[in-house]
Amino acid sequence: MPSATVTSKGQITIPLEVRTELNLKPGDRIDFVKSPLGGLRAFVLFPKNGSVKRLKGMFGRFPRTVSIEEMNEAIARGGAGLPEPDGMETY
Repeated sequence: MPSATVTSKGQITIPLEVRTELNLKPGDRIDFVKSPLGGLRAFVLFPKNGSVKRLKGMFGRFPRTVSIEEMNEAIARGGAGLPEPDGMETY
């Protein structure tokens, strides 16, 4: 598991393995997002300069595609606090 040491100025060098995996280049910005993991204190790194295309496949395949109209209806139901109709699954 890659690790880094925090300097007296609060800086770290991100290990090469992590930079390669995240495709980080000099000047890239990174978000540190708090991620509660069963009582552990942890942060997840997200490159800010990455393309949204990198997210493709992150969650696997969905059982079916959803139309824009279905998305809008689900947003409206959620905003109104209404339950999902029978036969509809939430992901």
